[in-house]
Parts: sequence; C-alpha cells; structure tokens
Amino acid sequence: MDSRELTAALEREFGGTKAARRTVARQARDLADSGKIESDRGHELTVADVVENMADAPEDRDLVERWNWWLGSLETAYGGYERFTVRFVDDGPDVNA
Repeated sequence: MDSRELTAALEREFGGTKAARRTVARQARDLADSGKIESDRGHELTVADVVENMADAPEDRDLVERWNWWLGSLETAYGGYERFTVRFVDDGPDVNA
C-alpha cells in the first residue's frame, strides 16, 4: 500500500489535519506490513479498503476517530488490532509557546 496515495485519499474523503492524516497513514502502513489483514480477511490491505471501511463510521467522527472505529470493529471480529489504533497525534512544536 502506498502511504502517499492513502494520505491523499484521506484528505480528499475525510479532511483532518496534515498530522492526523500522516499518523493514520503510518498506522495503516504498519497494519499492511504486519500481514494481519491478509491473514484474517484473505487479501492485502489497500487504500480503497481503508477508505471504504472508514466511510462506514458515523458521520460525526473525525479522521482519527473513524480510523479507531474501524480498528475497533476489527478488534472485535478478530482480535489483535488494538496496537494499530491512534492514541495521540503529534502536531509538532507549539508555535504559541
């Protein structure tokens, strides 16, 4: 899975901050690299899979919440997905400090 393609798709479909898109894309890349989706669902993880599944989340959820919502569904169905959830987004140094 191409992280740049995913980042662009996340921006187009869900918006969010650059840092949030980068964080979700990194977690998705780690998930793809783990082979867990392929093992559990019988196919490699694709950008289209990520976008399609995140689109199923409730409309009032932001980008990170959508990602974690989908990962929660996978955790319930298969187990072993919690490590791919996003716990925080590093927005970089605080410019107001």
